[in-house]
Amino acid sequence: MALDSILDDDAEKDRPLRDDIRLLGRILGDTVREQEGHETYALVEQIRQASIRFHRNNEAGALRELEATLDSLSSDQTLAIVRAYSYFSHLANIAEDQHHIRRNRAHVKAGSAPRPGSLAHAFEHTRHSGVGPKALSAVFDRALVSPVLTAHPTEVRRKSTLTRELEIADLLDERDHAHGDPTELAEIEDRLRRAVLILWRTNMLRQTRLLVIDEVANGLAYYDYTFFREVPRLYGAIEDALEKLDPARRGARLPSFLRVGSWIGGDRDGNPFVTADVLDEALRLQSARALGFYLDELHQLGGELSLAAGLVPVTPELAALAARAGDDAPTRSDEPYRRAIGGMYSRLAKTARELDHVVALRQPIVSDAPAYESVEAFAADLGAIADSLAANGGALIARGRLRGLRRAVDVFGFHLAPVDLRQNSDVHERTVAEILAAVSPGLDYRSLGEDERVALLRRELVSPRPLVSPFLAYGEETAGELAVFRAAAAIRARYGEGAIRTAIISKTDSVSDLLELALLLKEVGLVSARGSSALALVPLFETIADLRNCVGVMDRLLAIPEYRKLVESQGGEQEVMLGYSDSNKDGGFVTSGWELYKAEIGLVEVFRRHGVRIRLFHGRGGSVGRGGGPSYDAILAQPGGAVQGQIRITEQGEIISSKYSNPDVGRRNLETLVSATLEATLLQDESPAPDPAFLETMEDLSKAAYAAYRGLVYETDGFVRYFWSSTVITEIATLNIGSRPASRKKTQAIEDLRAIPWVFSWAQCRLMLPGWFGFGSAVKSYVDAHPETGMEALREMYRRWPFFRTLLSNMDMVLSKSSLAIASRYARLCEDVALREKIFGRIAQEWRLSVEALNAIMEQQKLLASNPLLDRSIRNRFPYLDPLNHVQVELLKLHRARASSEKVLTGIQLTINGISAGLRNSG
Repeated sequence: MALDSILDDDAEKDRPLRDDIRLLGRILGDTVREQEGHETYALVEQIRQASIRFHRNNEAGALRELEATLDSLSSDQTLAIVRAYSYFSHLANIAEDQHHIRRNRAHVKAGSAPRPGSLAHAFEHTRHSGVGPKALSAVFDRALVSPVLTAHPTEVRRKSTLTRELEIADLLDERDHAHGDPTELAEIEDRLRRAVLILWRTNMLRQTRLLVIDEVANGLAYYDYTFFREVPRLYGAIEDALEKLDPARRGARLPSFLRVGSWIGGDRDGNPFVTADVLDEALRLQSARALGFYLDELHQLGGELSLAAGLVPVTPELAALAARAGDDAPTRSDEPYRRAIGGMYSRLAKTARELDHVVALRQPIVSDAPAYESVEAFAADLGAIADSLAANGGALIARGRLRGLRRAVDVFGFHLAPVDLRQNSDVHERTVAEILAAVSPGLDYRSLGEDERVALLRRELVSPRPLVSPFLAYGEETAGELAVFRAAAAIRARYGEGAIRTAIISKTDSVSDLLELALLLKEVGLVSARGSSALALVPLFETIADLRNCVGVMDRLLAIPEYRKLVESQGGEQEVMLGYSDSNKDGGFVTSGWELYKAEIGLVEVFRRHGVRIRLFHGRGGSVGRGGGPSYDAILAQPGGAVQGQIRITEQGEIISSKYSNPDVGRRNLETLVSATLEATLLQDESPAPDPAFLETMEDLSKAAYAAYRGLVYETDGFVRYFWSSTVITEIATLNIGSRPASRKKTQAIEDLRAIPWVFSWAQCRLMLPGWFGFGSAVKSYVDAHPETGMEALREMYRRWPFFRTLLSNMDMVLSKSSLAIASRYARLCEDVALREKIFGRIAQEWRLSVEALNAIMEQQKLLASNPLLDRSIRNRFPYLDPLNHVQVELLKLHRARASSEKVLTGIQLTINGISAGLRNSG
């Protein structure tokens, strides 16, 4: 593919990006020609050139040529064309990521001012604001920063293709450092060609639907890619920076505040395939991965620490550790560190065998060494090595591999990542009802009012009697729930308390929802009648109504003595989760963002009044329509007092691979989370907004946006039929991209549809509706009501209020990726002409209103005027996206006309993959 025109001429600093994209495009084009023939390659080029002419010059003739060519393709040609354009999107993404890494390195080398999101910027910013080293260190002492990986199905890439893409990224990096050596450059290009050829001959789509355990395995890959190495490196960088600010901290270790969490294997909400056995196997796989890493690192460490006892003394603790190792090899008789490490390896290998049924790859010195009884015992042995080195002139040595391994053990333990349990409140309610009915025949718990439920649950929580009997038979759902909680208790006993720390209640709308979960945990020993809880009980408020009610629910809950005891047993902290995706589907982008913001303000105040520390868990999706967008801006846009040094954020779908598959990119994203949390904690004032009038204006905007969104999605006759016919939602359900069903119930109702396929479908047809609809109507309504001052008031909000600025910035990105022209082609899939014209007409009108309003408030002439890099990236992708959209529409027509074949469905699925890659954060 001759891609000389893919990138506009720009500054010299972007020349390497242009070179990389041209190189990858040329290699891909050569691969298509060699593997599929010159005719197919010529078609690829013809389509590309026509699409570029149409986008660059708006040539009507070019559009007709493009459509005629695409419509004339055979089924085999269609698949080849779709694969070519899909792979180009993936390769362009790789090149862009590598360029971001390149530019970051260039800034460091040039001594540029620290960039926002970096630790250096955060430390400098806090120092200039008068925050001293001790106050800075104190934040880390109580901090918790936790990105939580989830298995939501918008990651359409297979691990096989992702592995090749990572290889290509590494080769581009090597090429950067080849310094023009022709031999080395030729060798790298040869390896690139080999990797692209393997990609071309690898199935882009999974042939079978993912099982939950497959999702667990996919999630584990990111530890190898990024977390095992980069998390300890980041801790080391923070410790070193704090030591420079305060030399008295020399050698001090930070608490492990940055922890990667997981829902994969523990999230049962709407996923019947997550069972007790699956949870157990998920933790076994996690533990095996952690112990495998430690064994490898111990082996490497033993190779490094060849220190001789005759040259340097050791501490008595290290000498005792070496003596206990059982290593009698004469060659190591004078190498106490190696003997000590050999003994530790033997014990850890036995631990892996007993815990996870895993046999170490390397033969341990002692086959029957005692297993470590806990991760703390293993960490203590590592500490003995570090202390001996430090005490005898080897502190510098201890700062190498040993430092990273000690931190990894402290962070990952024997469990790797804490797995959250999550279930819907309705399931808990039915489970409690069945248990209570079994011990009190005639008691209909579900018919009780809220006050009666709370009174009953409070009595049972302090009663020592068990409610569940081994002699009673329970229904499948109740038995399954109890089994999961029993498995959680057993897992904590086996792998440590860090393995499972949290239980989340989806669709929380009442106090009884929390007390029901507490009662179920009491039945398996995770909550005691004396008022202690082994797990944090976390309500998840998701819908607009729930967000509006959450402050009242938490106020009543924290006033209940029995529940307050459980909170105190958790260190006086209560976590609250807020759902971005479902609130957006329920009330639209503007109202969702506003109700989330107001909920945070109210929660901070009510927790302050009760004397309880709050930790917010943000259920953000990958796309803007599900709460996504730049993490740094999102954290800094939180209302005053909402962060307090602690934050948890979900990382979902394709965002996980885009953030954490490349170690350099992964490190940057982890650093951004830490930096933003630090700045939001230390530098925000306590006021929710700079001006109370902003809050009133936002309330007016939200009401109008809500009315517009609900009016279209929930109150327009035929909208559900239009949505299912004019988007690719039906076909998304056929992709093998996740274990979870697309809908919570077997209906087509929007209420029952999961937020992820809802957003994903609108992205595929290039409307991105969940990320902007209602905004244009809201601004028009406000300005009409305030004709003299309205627009200037909104501009002032944009200039001065981070929340509003972030809201509009995310909308700017989403609207720039949309295309009414493309979307109109999907609209014609709806055969009811009157319905199509009614609904698409309203959508198009709202789109124009929203673009006009956004540009007016941001005082820009066109979308993304303030972000030229992203603007150029998006514009240059369109010529490669539009053919995929065109083919997708035509294939959908065939598929739905029952003129389909296996190749047609495969083609549809391939276009879904390619469009998703081209849009990046689309699901």
